[in-house]
Amino acid sequence: MQKFVSYCSALLVVVVLFASCDKDRNHPGYSYFPDMVQSRAFEPYSTNPNFEDGLSLRLPAEGTIPREMIPYHFEKTPEERIWAGENIINPNEMTADDVQRGKKLFETYCIYCHGENGDGKGFLFTSGKYPYPPKSLVTDVMKATPRGEIFHVITVGFGVMGAHGAQIKQADRWKIIEYIKVELQEQK
Repeated sequence: MQKFVSYCSALLVVVVLFASCDKDRNHPGYSYFPDMVQSRAFEPYSTNPNFEDGLSLRLPAEGTIPREMIPYHFEKTPEERIWAGENIINPNEMTADDVQRGKKLFETYCIYCHGENGDGKGFLFTSGKYPYPPKSLVTDVMKATPRGEIFHVITVGFGVMGAHGAQIKQADRWKIIEYIKVELQEQK
């Protein structure tokens, strides 16, 4: 009897192995968990009969915050910019690696307006595509500007500069500022 059971078990394993194999690579055989292969979820831009507006793509729940995006409840006013310069400080200790990361981020987000040297002669201005000269980051005024004020300007904008708080994480904004203060402003 035991021999019969082991024979049946071996036969069952062989049958399962052969049943799951297929010579056609486009059809790999049987799917034992079809819900893992073919999602029953709605595609983001497809219609969805479960909602009144018929849309599948939903807005986030009110009051939710994306990861690593810390709310910044200040406005784009001169008073709040000055207040930020006096009261907002970098919560992290900056290292040489952070300054180098700040350089990469500066090259990604800032160089096209402010230029490679931070002198306000970026491609958008020098090519004539942007009519207003961006602020030079290497003037004596900017050297005296507190880091918190620069953080405020990057976050909510100032003058013709738009807000970049939604595009750049808070920690990365501080790295950009550190690069400006340590590298760019020290060169001039």
